[in-house]
Amino acid sequence: MAAAAEAGAGLRLPPHAAAGPVLRTVEMHTGGEPLRILLQPEEEEAAAAAGGALLALRRRMAASRDHVRRALMHEPRGHGGMYGAVVARGEAAAGADLAALFLHGAGYSAMCGHAVLALGRFALDYGLVAAPRRPETAVRLRCPCGPVTAFVPWDGRRSGNPVRFHSVPAFAAATDLAVDVPGRGKVVVDIGYGGTFYAFLDARQLGLDVCSSKTRDLVDAASAVTEAVKKQFKPHHPESEDLSFLYGTILTDGKDAFSEEPTTNICVFADEQVDRSPTGSGVTARIALQYHKGLIQLNQTRTFRSSTTGSLFTGKAVKEARSGDYSAVVVEVSGEAFYTGTATFTVEEEDQLKYGFFFK
Repeated sequence: MAAAAEAGAGLRLPPHAAAGPVLRTVEMHTGGEPLRILLQPEEEEAAAAAGGALLALRRRMAASRDHVRRALMHEPRGHGGMYGAVVARGEAAAGADLAALFLHGAGYSAMCGHAVLALGRFALDYGLVAAPRRPETAVRLRCPCGPVTAFVPWDGRRSGNPVRFHSVPAFAAATDLAVDVPGRGKVVVDIGYGGTFYAFLDARQLGLDVCSSKTRDLVDAASAVTEAVKKQFKPHHPESEDLSFLYGTILTDGKDAFSEEPTTNICVFADEQVDRSPTGSGVTARIALQYHKGLIQLNQTRTFRSSTTGSLFTGKAVKEARSGDYSAVVVEVSGEAFYTGTATFTVEEEDQLKYGFFFK
């Protein structure tokens, strides 16, 4: 077995386009949700430094490097549930330990909690933090939605679990909003912001049970709600129009009042993509809504369960804050992230599907 491992370590690259990208990634998952991490090459970091802020870098990548996202997220290298992050340093990180662009099958996200939990470990194990401290190191990340801090166990040699992070200010954008969903009637939703905007509702309003209904039925219903909300409500972020969009819908079991028992949800985001984890930014937004409604207090920890994998995150509001005119809270989310391997991806010029295809 050791000999086979040594032989594998020395494998040369297969034939590939000389001018095409060679993409080396670290593979992780948090609560079952994958994270494919691409460390930005030094020459691209130099370009990022010349170009300025992270949101500008995201726009440039979408305009001129979107084939990288498609190659890594779409089949045949990825799949319908793949998620990724491009890690940058230098000027794009704006004084943080690293900056991250979040990738999914349909485009780019403003925030991703499961990715932040994984990137906290990655930053320590891959030397992106100059002087990690025992027993826990703060890792400063610059996300498109703003600065986020992860707190990562460190034993002097490697990172550990659980990892936790403190969010950007999270707030209730709308509560008890009546929405007409074509073919499904009227429902009442809450809109919460946790680095990105989500619609929340009890799945029973749609005649479904988040714990026992078929995933396809939950996805169809959540997607219908997302499209209806987009047409009937425009979320507003006080700092940037780049952040003022509805990312998806989270169906819950309706257990919003504080309890020691877990509450279960499923998050359907982007183009009908299903989060395998409880969703870090979703937990953040849901905690903000519960605090706004007086259902929880500061530092009351709630446990959130994914209906797809059964994996668990915890969340709590740790302090009050402001976001423009909104009363907000900083939320702490905790979960476990694990390495699954590394990969090197290449392309051949004559491959008609070299930059991937999207199949639903």
